[in-house]
Amino acid sequence: MDSIIPQLVVNSIIAGSIYSLVALGFNLIFGVTKLFNMAHGVVSAIGGYTVFFLFKKHGIDLYLAIPLAILFSGFMGYISEKFIFSHMRKKKASGMVMLVASLGLFTALQAVIAILFTSQFQTLSKNVGTTKIYEIYGGIITQTQLLILCSVILITLLLGLTIKFTRFGKAVKAINDDLEVARIVGIDTNRVIAKVFFIGSAIAGVAGIAIGFDTGIEPTMGMNLLFKGVIASIIGGVGNVYGGVFGAFLIAFIENFGIWKISGEWKDTIAFSVLILFLIFKPNGLFKRK
Repeated sequence: MDSIIPQLVVNSIIAGSIYSLVALGFNLIFGVTKLFNMAHGVVSAIGGYTVFFLFKKHGIDLYLAIPLAILFSGFMGYISEKFIFSHMRKKKASGMVMLVASLGLFTALQAVIAILFTSQFQTLSKNVGTTKIYEIYGGIITQTQLLILCSVILITLLLGLTIKFTRFGKAVKAINDDLEVARIVGIDTNRVIAKVFFIGSAIAGVAGIAIGFDTGIEPTMGMNLLFKGVIASIIGGVGNVYGGVFGAFLIAFIENFGIWKISGEWKDTIAFSVLILFLIFKPNGLFKRK
């Protein structure tokens, strides 16, 4: 019976890796805008479907298709900021209005994906990374999953170093602390926010690509990814980048071990229950916002 535990651990690590990518981008954007960006979920799907379009439909080399897909995901986030959210902020739109606008954008983009690619479930892999399988203390992990985990570690480190040591990172932290004060001291807040949307959306695109190679893609995948990413952010502390990563792995372990003795259909219910508990007893999350 205990022989399944190593596999549950591996499954939790892979799920946590994908959730953390969504949480990283979501927390980064929320930190500087205080916007609960619903469209962030569908940007993940855009990343996966861009690889599908370039790699599987048109035969473009995978090592070119993936960077192009990541850049396109970032670009979609960038233009949503430049042409929608920035104008709404200038008009002093409330948080609720911004939330509804992001939900509308989510719905519209999801519909476009369904129109262009149908609602059929698709896979990205052409035996990419699936031929090699590794056993770690009784748990099975594919080469694709190992690459996903390595990518998450690399992206998290690069983002952390960028925020801590670069001029851009200092501007992000200043806006995170107080937007108006950042403007007063001469920071071009609109430009920084646009860059944050690009980076956060590009990271979300990586999540969509990762899940596309691991399991597969469908137009509605964005909502589930957003749901898990938001739960991870709330658990770790909304606006805290590293807290979101911790929350992602925590919720992944809870839901995977939670379905050990019951049906896998209860996974989302378990995640939602954890969310409710944190909203009641620990609404600010485990870590303070940075």
